[in-house]
Amino acid sequence: MLNRNVVVQVMKGGNVFAEHIGNTLHPFGLSLQQFNVLRILRGRNGVAASLESITEDMIHRVSNTSRIVDKLLEKAFVKRAVCLENRRKVNIFITEKGLRLLKKIDKIINQTEETLTASLSKKEMDQLLQLLNKLKTK
Repeated sequence: MLNRNVVVQVMKGGNVFAEHIGNTLHPFGLSLQQFNVLRILRGRNGVAASLESITEDMIHRVSNTSRIVDKLLEKAFVKRAVCLENRRKVNIFITEKGLRLLKKIDKIINQTEETLTASLSKKEMDQLLQLLNKLKTK
């Protein structure tokens, strides 16, 4: 029963965080998954990403990464280019518009994250990270 309580509380905590971050992103017209894709691409510093590598790096690995990227394409936050070495493969890049949007969002997201973790000391956050990383390796 203790195992179930731990699992349920971790899931509830994750949902609370996702809901708050999602609400923060809503005025910018982004979903949590779209934001995640943009941050993954920004982290690649101009190096192309495939759909497979984006899916691998996502917080919530979903099968609809292609649709998420399509939505970002419609908003001109990302661009696609056919891979020169393998024409069946598509490379995805973040655009300047996408980078500008993330820069605008960064400060607000940082404030939201600080609010969400305000009740924890640095030591408690370090302990929590260690425990969550331990669970993640299962």
